[in-house]
Amino acid sequence: MKKPFVYVIAGSILVLLLVSTVFVLTRKKGQIKEAPKLSFLKEADKALLGGDLVKAKKLYEKAKEQTDNVSKLKAIQEKIEYINTKLLFSTALDECSTIYVVKPNDALAKIARAFNTTVNFIKRANGLESNTIWPGQQLKINTCKFSIVIDKSQNILFLKRAGEVIKTYTVATGKDKSTPIGNFKIVNKLINPTWFRTGAVIPPDSPDNILGSRWIGIDMKGYGIHGTNEPQNLGKHITMGCVRMKNEEVEELFDISPIGTEVVIVD
Repeated sequence: MKKPFVYVIAGSILVLLLVSTVFVLTRKKGQIKEAPKLSFLKEADKALLGGDLVKAKKLYEKAKEQTDNVSKLKAIQEKIEYINTKLLFSTALDECSTIYVVKPNDALAKIARAFNTTVNFIKRANGLESNTIWPGQQLKINTCKFSIVIDKSQNILFLKRAGEVIKTYTVATGKDKSTPIGNFKIVNKLINPTWFRTGAVIPPDSPDNILGSRWIGIDMKGYGIHGTNEPQNLGKHITMGCVRMKNEEVEELFDISPIGTEVVIVD
């Protein structure tokens, strides 16, 4: 008569054991899943501190793929963009660069044209103070195409290379939707541009010159990307149609982007 009671007790114990086992396995599974996240971030920070930029970037990319926390994603992306800039302007090689051995009668302008890049980009990447080069010298050269995307709704400019977002910049765009939308190309570039305002010519060194230190013109007359003497107004829809950037950032973009670079502007 006691056997059914014993069976009930035994069954209850078995259920409890199964539940406990599932709980433990679930916890272990969760721990195994979380461990790589912490490992990737720690290893990436360690690689960055040690100066191994290529390794650090790959680890940050892995860490980014394994989290959906918005603040962490933003922090990781900022580190990736910091590394991207360091890689661009250093002799470190990546999948979008190669070593070119200077030949007799070579010149930086000739090399830049051959690789569809700019003289200033080559100089920055190789730490050159002048245009002087010599046969046998090894130069790091960019081999991938850059493009620019400007999102007017967010006032953000994306610098892309081979489809990857290399860096994002806060910009100012036109009030009353005066910045044109569409696909354009860079057609001219000027250092310390003069501003030809209606009825006046504003020289580069004038505090009234709104163009800042660089002008990057697109194939729509009168429109382009330029610096600013009012950096506090970046992030706003305030210009007469052009795209404004910090002077140091437009100088960076100027050096990277050759004539012919695609510029896409979207609402």
